[in-house]
Amino acid sequence: MIKITRTNSENQEFKKLVQLLNSDLAERDGANHPLSQFNTIDDIKYVIMAYENNKPIGCGAIAEYDLNTMEIKRMYVSPEVRGKRIGTNILSELENWAKELGRSKCILFTGSNQPEASRLYGRMGYRQIQKYGKLAEIADSLCFAKEI
Repeated sequence: MIKITRTNSENQEFKKLVQLLNSDLAERDGANHPLSQFNTIDDIKYVIMAYENNKPIGCGAIAEYDLNTMEIKRMYVSPEVRGKRIGTNILSELENWAKELGRSKCILFTGSNQPEASRLYGRMGYRQIQKYGKLAEIADSLCFAKEI
């Protein structure tokens, strides 16, 4: 049974999963990839953790972008449980939390070397948008948005 909980970036299990995510991204994109500068987790107030049999298996977070928008961040599912729709559950809970916080839109970015992430976002109703902010300068960044 999958259990979804809310926490923040002080959660030690979240920090461990983020280390695994960073390792995965470094392997895919190279350790000094420009997107890595946007992957900090300092002071994230809204973190979702997924557990199976009390073992942390996935995470995601949202951070305030503007008055109407939350940015999805640090989505990760452990390789051994991928394909079980854990990412879908995490993303749905992040969207619900964003709605509770009075937001009407979620945005996010991923890299072109994470095709499974792009597929997840497409299945969940996210549409590719023009690159925003500093991401416009990064060739393989992909940006998505969804009205919630």
